[in-house]
Amino acid sequence: MKFSEYVQYDGLGLAALVQQKQVQAHELLDIAIERAKKVNPHINAIVIPMYEQALERAKHNTHSGQFSGLPFLLKDLHQEYAGIATSSGSMALKKAKYIATEHSEIVSRWEKSGAVTFGLTNTPEFGIKGITESEAWGSCKNPWNLKYNSGGSSGGSASAVAAGIVPIAGASDGGGSIRIPASYCGLFGLKPSRGRTPWGPKVSEQMHGAAMQHVLTKSVRDSAAMLDATHGSEHSSLFNIQSPIESYLKVIEKVPKRLRIGFSTDSPIGTTVSKDAIQAIQNTAKLLESLGHYVEEAKPQIDGMVLAKDFITTWFSQCAYTVNQVKQQLGAKDRDFELDTLAIAAFGAKTTATDYIQNLNGWSTYVSQMNQYFDHYDLFLVPSTASVAPKNGEVKTPAWQIPILKGLLKVDQAHVLAKGKFVEQLIKNNLQWVPFTQLANITGLPAMSVPLYWDKNNLPLGSQFVAPFGREDLLLQLAAQLEQAQPWNLRYSSIQV
Repeated sequence: MKFSEYVQYDGLGLAALVQQKQVQAHELLDIAIERAKKVNPHINAIVIPMYEQALERAKHNTHSGQFSGLPFLLKDLHQEYAGIATSSGSMALKKAKYIATEHSEIVSRWEKSGAVTFGLTNTPEFGIKGITESEAWGSCKNPWNLKYNSGGSSGGSASAVAAGIVPIAGASDGGGSIRIPASYCGLFGLKPSRGRTPWGPKVSEQMHGAAMQHVLTKSVRDSAAMLDATHGSEHSSLFNIQSPIESYLKVIEKVPKRLRIGFSTDSPIGTTVSKDAIQAIQNTAKLLESLGHYVEEAKPQIDGMVLAKDFITTWFSQCAYTVNQVKQQLGAKDRDFELDTLAIAAFGAKTTATDYIQNLNGWSTYVSQMNQYFDHYDLFLVPSTASVAPKNGEVKTPAWQIPILKGLLKVDQAHVLAKGKFVEQLIKNNLQWVPFTQLANITGLPAMSVPLYWDKNNLPLGSQFVAPFGREDLLLQLAAQLEQAQPWNLRYSSIQV
């Protein structure tokens, strides 16, 4: 098989060829590695290769799972592979040469499905940004145009899939980290409901269930089949989410009922939304109507800025905890972390217990407000991102702020910046590119980014759908209908890396 043939298949398609003995697993892996060696110097998607181990496993491939023999990549964050170095995008772990001692549960399930892992992909430090541009590994370039970023925090996985290295790659989403790179790289990205996929064995969840693990794909059916392979609790899970009545792969064979879909193009935090993002949703609304669905402009009665403050409180506090853990476990010093990470951790470390509990209590309010919205609508449609991808280096701390942050950190006073009106500006600075994704994380609702729009420069921008809790089936069913009505797979042939 040649790469020109390999890239025409999705994950299920390639695995079927292995199962039918039309091609050997090691042949697919050879093609994937050859493609990686050709394009990775340009896109910087794979940061920790494990080619030798993968080739050995592929030669003795005995798995009979649905993805048997499929070349696969993990995200270098919370997707640990026993015996392999992992860095979480941080120089602290990279310098310490931290080695995973056991598989993460999600990795074990991917391996059981037959996928053959051959590397870990680029991510920002501890996944805290909506771009992938760490000091440890450098910028991850967008295959559609190398001047642009692939997004974050699953940027390396998105870039690898879009560039044709693999049809599926591991990803995770705590504030939009599947849907943001899916939007920027023209992929399908589903964030499952709280508790749908596992986090063990070391932890039971991340960010109170706001963060979830899944994959980035080109085809809807690959995402559905991989969710079939990974959903469900394990020993460390806090609770059991109700299992689907039938497999997600079966569900997408059915045409969805006529849906009532509300949409909005207003930024929930009052920031600018690009003409492209607005056009993308208007186009999607027209497509939905042509398919028989009822669509109207309507948004939940949620104070977006208050929700953003609660999200930022959790996000910054989680960062503070992570930095502290790495310091304790590996003996890392402040110099081993990025300035932005230290600043965010400093903000988070000063959050009082009372403020944190008040923040968490607010989450139930947003859940209630979304449930009220879903009394009238089946789905909520918004842009996945406020614009197409930013250029590499465009999203960064202003030069004039750097000496101020360094000075305040030195005297343990950086947290004073996160008070008063500065809080709102801090939120807008952090979320202006990606104000639409955090809602689904805080409420634990499933959400997806569907690639239905490309701008005049051939840069993609996704349409995001949010569904009621546990209704991944509804999202996948609609996605399959949209994919059939407006196929996007042929667009990848225009990528010239």
